[in-house]
Amino acid sequence: MPSVNPTGGPGGPGATERRVVLEASGLRKRYGQLEAVKGISFRIHEGETYGLLGPNGAGKTTTISMICGLLARDAGEVHLDGNPIDVGRVAAKAGIGYVPQELALYPDLTARENLAFFGGLYGLGGSALRSRIDDVLGVIGLADRSRERVDRFSGGMQRRLNIGIGLLHQPRLLLLDEPTVGVDPHSRNSILESIAELGRSGMAILYTTHYMEEAERLCDRIAIIDAGEIQAEGTRRELIGLIGGRDTIRLAASGDLSKAAEAASGVEGVVQAGVGEDALELVVRDARGLLPRLLAAVDAAGANVRGVEVVEPDLEAVFLHLTGRALRDSAD
Repeated sequence: MPSVNPTGGPGGPGATERRVVLEASGLRKRYGQLEAVKGISFRIHEGETYGLLGPNGAGKTTTISMICGLLARDAGEVHLDGNPIDVGRVAAKAGIGYVPQELALYPDLTARENLAFFGGLYGLGGSALRSRIDDVLGVIGLADRSRERVDRFSGGMQRRLNIGIGLLHQPRLLLLDEPTVGVDPHSRNSILESIAELGRSGMAILYTTHYMEEAERLCDRIAIIDAGEIQAEGTRRELIGLIGGRDTIRLAASGDLSKAAEAASGVEGVVQAGVGEDALELVVRDARGLLPRLLAAVDAAGANVRGVEVVEPDLEAVFLHLTGRALRDSAD
């Protein structure tokens, strides 16, 4: 597996000093002749959102089920805060909040009644439970709808309540398995905002998805998973670096474009500079950091820039590079 961040940290200064909340090592699971998970290993630190990005059938749900002790593994180990997690270790699972892909709600109960019921299963009660319910309803944005029956909720609202149930007992690790599947764009955005806020609060989160945009938006580090194996792991920028990390810039401009292209080619980080139809076509490293110097050089060469278009490589391109097929096609 290509690992572009071998320390296993979320990247940046002091990242390796963060406490490891989850460590999964060598996880394997076979169903008959099908080896669904083939030796998966990774770590998640406190305050880190770690994404498993891959198509349906890649092994994401099997992996997350083994991590939370719902599914027996054929090999490997899971530790939460240094304590082993397994099917029979009930007490050790208390630090995990699991939000499954399928909704786990009682439709004929209100949101508040659902939270009270599941809170009781967590061993909560009295004023402490009532306080936690109020806190969770605020986090998931359902405080004003808390006394409505769940069967009157939209799919997105039900998804948010499903997440709220996983938060009731204030877990050390939150496991989210494809939490936005089948919801409308507005609800999806609300769910993603809530998850991002949880990450900022210091919670460790494991997030599985086949949506590239979600992984890019939420995750500090991402593992690209396919056919039961992690193909590569790292930050978004590190993963894109696996395919060269080169961006394309198109500057719609007038003036002496040949002279401008020559000037642009002299800017450190410009790999290629050419002239297209009323535009400069540039291939560069790190377009965002380079653009101010590039525009200054082109302007000094006498070109009048009317528009800027930047095309950066994305995780779709990385998945294609690693597996030979498109992530979107694979997820259908």
